[in-house]
Amino acid sequence: MIFENDAQKGTYEKILPWMQEMFGEFVGKRMEIPEFGVRVGSAFAQTAIYPMGDDDSVISTRAYVVTGVDLTPDLMHFLLRENDRMTFGAFGIDQDGDVFFEHTIVGSTCDKPELKTSVSSVVLIADEYDDLIVEKWGGERAIDRLRDDDEASEEATEEAGATS
Repeated sequence: MIFENDAQKGTYEKILPWMQEMFGEFVGKRMEIPEFGVRVGSAFAQTAIYPMGDDDSVISTRAYVVTGVDLTPDLMHFLLRENDRMTFGAFGIDQDGDVFFEHTIVGSTCDKPELKTSVSSVVLIADEYDDLIVEKWGGERAIDRLRDDDEASEEATEEAGATS
């Protein structure tokens, strides 16, 4: 695994056992980058450690909520109003127009309860809001899109195996 600074590495090593202890079988880690995945209900959150300057890091947890939704003024207004109510994190829209929920904390000062609150808040809010948004504005829950992508990948692998 490649780290961009010592603080990023230290933060990863600090939170690795916490993530495994707090989320157990619902957490996975990537081998190539300092990132974890947590699944709760229909939501999947990614918790990544990024460098912040030369001597610190941040822990950012993001869950995609809905993909392929029509970004109407009504939906945008709803997301902004909901952001005003949130204690931890906020909704956002990525470059592809997908709705996500994200919260970031400082790595050097993070303790176990803060990390649990941050990650849990993101994944639980995504799990709550994905059905609500799809029902009212359409689109697809992010977890369903991941399943569709996985199934397409498996079918392509099977087809490649059958032709070789």
